Amino acid sequence: MNAMFYKGYSARIEFDDEDRIFVGHLAGIRDVIGFHGSSVDELEAAFHEAVDDYVAHCAKLGLPPNKPFSGRMLLRVPPEVHARVSAAAQVAGVSLNQWATQTLEQASHV
Repeated sequence: MNAMFYKGYSARIEFDDEDRIFVGHLAGIRDVIGFHGSSVDELEAAFHEAVDDYVAHCAKLGLPPNKPFSGRMLLRVPPEVHARVSAAAQVAGVSLNQWATQTLEQASHV
């Protein structure tokens, strides 16, 4: 599975063998927004249009669009893991938040 990103929104992308098209859906929001294209360029344009239309539609209705993520994350880890990552952050000379952000950023580029 692949992903696309635009204006803070992300989408998961799949290929539909039967219809021979790329299909995408916005990820991380409660509303269901889909789009498709027969080429990467068409898919990207459809994705941008879907996000722009979604935001405009919400504004027209006077409703805030779902935001993909707030940037706040609560994790529960075993005390031993907490101690090791805290030490790793100290060794790196950064806060635990900065260390976790950097580590998660690196790990998320699959």
